[in-house]
Amino acid sequence: MNAIRVLLGGLILALAAPLSAQPTPGPIAIHGNMQTFEIAPVLYAADAFYPGVATVKMGGIPNLVGEPIVPGFGEDGVADVATHAETQALRYSVRHPDLRIILNVSEGLYRIVARRSAGIASVADLKGKRVATIAQTSSGYFLHRMLAKEGLSFDDIVAVPISPLSAMTEALRKGEVDAVVIWEPESENSAQVLGADLIEFHGDGVYRELFNLNTTAANLADPAKRAKIVRFVRSVIDATAAMNASPDKAKRLVVEAGGFSADDVEDSWKHHRFNANFPPDLLDVLVLEEQWLARRDNRPARGREELAKLIDMSVFQEALALGAGQ
Repeated sequence: MNAIRVLLGGLILALAAPLSAQPTPGPIAIHGNMQTFEIAPVLYAADAFYPGVATVKMGGIPNLVGEPIVPGFGEDGVADVATHAETQALRYSVRHPDLRIILNVSEGLYRIVARRSAGIASVADLKGKRVATIAQTSSGYFLHRMLAKEGLSFDDIVAVPISPLSAMTEALRKGEVDAVVIWEPESENSAQVLGADLIEFHGDGVYRELFNLNTTAANLADPAKRAKIVRFVRSVIDATAAMNASPDKAKRLVVEAGGFSADDVEDSWKHHRFNANFPPDLLDVLVLEEQWLARRDNRPARGREELAKLIDMSVFQEALALGAGQ
């Protein structure tokens, strides 16, 4: 009889336990560009929402696929997940087709910041002008799209790569370039230095940067790693909801991680959207951008069916099924 009571008591306790309870996941290694504001939900998720140990280091997809780190933009280490714009996912996936986009973290709302007194009243007026940008990045692709609308290309401007990025603002102030096309906060800093001489051209309906969380098919096929990744994606979803309601903590994390001033973050925050979802046009963006990258790299462009393999929504769906706070 006592044995039966013990058995029944254990059964009652098991039934009373929440069905959604999950074991604590193991440590997860995240690499991303901490000098961007787009990474804010990832920083917040690692700091306050992931129930295990989450370490965020400077880097990106190279840490995920074993490529050399980009000097000045990465730390050594192997990532379980990594952030990067869709441009770099396309570039690296040529050599690493098992790369997978598993979540859109945020969108960068790019713009062209230009000097009105340089004779610039429209995008078409950039012809022959000196434009500070990094051609092989998402900002370079944005500029390509904006120029193409006017029947122009990179051959019609003088593209000026400047590093560090903070030097772009100084070059604009000195008149060494006529326009700047880059992500925040240098875009906002450049706009502020021009004052009344500023003219801007926004990319609404043309292009916005898709800053994503990435992993590999091999990681997703490993049950232990997949469990960690699913829990981290759930954490990013929860962090995004929290920071969209009250962004102060996320802004402080960006300041600490990137070494920005609080004013830089405050002024540039509005040029981002924090989503934690899958844009319905993600594949369309990849297909169109792939054609541009393939021409630049002098290689055949991959087709829609092949590019669709880079998108894996299963982790996102599993994370949603966990419910908030899991």
